[in-house]
Amino acid sequence: MNIETIAIHAGQEIDPSSGSVIPPIYLSTTFERAEDGSFPHGNIYTRSGNPNRSMLERCLTALEGGADCAAFGSGQAAAMAVFQALRPGDHVVAPDDAYHGVTRLLRELMAPWGLEYTQVDMRDPEHVRAAIRPSTRLVWVETPSNPLLKVADIAAVAAIAHEGGAACAVDNTWATPALQRPLELGADLAVHATTKYLGGHSDVLGGAVVAREAGPLFERVRFIQGNGGAVPAPFDCWLVLRGIRTLAYRVRAHAEHAMRVARFLDAHPQIARVYYPGLESHPGHEVAARQMRGFGGMLSAEVRGGQAAAMGVAARVKIFTRATSLGGTESLIEHRASVEGPESTTPPSLLRISVGLEHPDDLIADLEQALG
Repeated sequence: MNIETIAIHAGQEIDPSSGSVIPPIYLSTTFERAEDGSFPHGNIYTRSGNPNRSMLERCLTALEGGADCAAFGSGQAAAMAVFQALRPGDHVVAPDDAYHGVTRLLRELMAPWGLEYTQVDMRDPEHVRAAIRPSTRLVWVETPSNPLLKVADIAAVAAIAHEGGAACAVDNTWATPALQRPLELGADLAVHATTKYLGGHSDVLGGAVVAREAGPLFERVRFIQGNGGAVPAPFDCWLVLRGIRTLAYRVRAHAEHAMRVARFLDAHPQIARVYYPGLESHPGHEVAARQMRGFGGMLSAEVRGGQAAAMGVAARVKIFTRATSLGGTESLIEHRASVEGPESTTPPSLLRISVGLEHPDDLIADLEQALG
């Protein structure tokens, strides 16, 4: 079945009590037991399970082609659950360019807890192989990466992880299952900030972990979900599920617009470098073209003149909004290093751009006037 159909129907059956085509929101925190003490409807307490969360999890499982899914209250909570599913003393191989929240999570929370990690440039799978230890239990991949859009070969990295006895988790937030399906390429887990393209409207926070097989690692993630309690509210699940219905069409438009913006910036004399895997000059273009069905709506660009020049461009835009986040209908621009803080390794001249659904001619005109 095609993704457009899955996105509209998976996990979203007609409500049997009312015939409602759109699922209702189940706000109840607790559910009735039968006279014999059983739970005939499968729900006990909303922290451990809720009909709206079950619908979302079934939909995400189908979208990624997995076996099961656990939804969380944020993307960070989803990532945290994967790392917490490991043990103190275990080792993780992580990318040297990744969402700064995940890097901080490893450095400031998981390392003091006892998790060890090594960051490598995953554009070369051999860097991953060299970092594998006997204690390595997880290889965490982010492709395309945030904010430098490095591209890792998921199939090659997953194979190396498995050879070393480790699982492979891929943060698939930027690509979404509309453009990239890591589980089909050998990854064990696909992780999402559903806040972004899946929700798609900048109005809901959420995360998810989808498993290729419901084995011991995912069972630990599921245990952490229910007992740790970082779960999404029913209305949040409903909002993400609503956004998913248009995912395939939105993501195609985001990617089309981003390609046009990237080509414009690549030819502009005030731009020193553009990071977008859709450009033939991008070092990861060939791998991205092989494992993705489009190149996504995110790009970064370095402005000539350093941080002051980059900040100046961001200050002069009229249609783009200066804000953190991505994946909504509106286009966003931000000076990434100043968001990431003093530990940032992002070039100070870099602007990260989330290309939205406005007409690309208007977006290009806005950047043109801002660049001067």
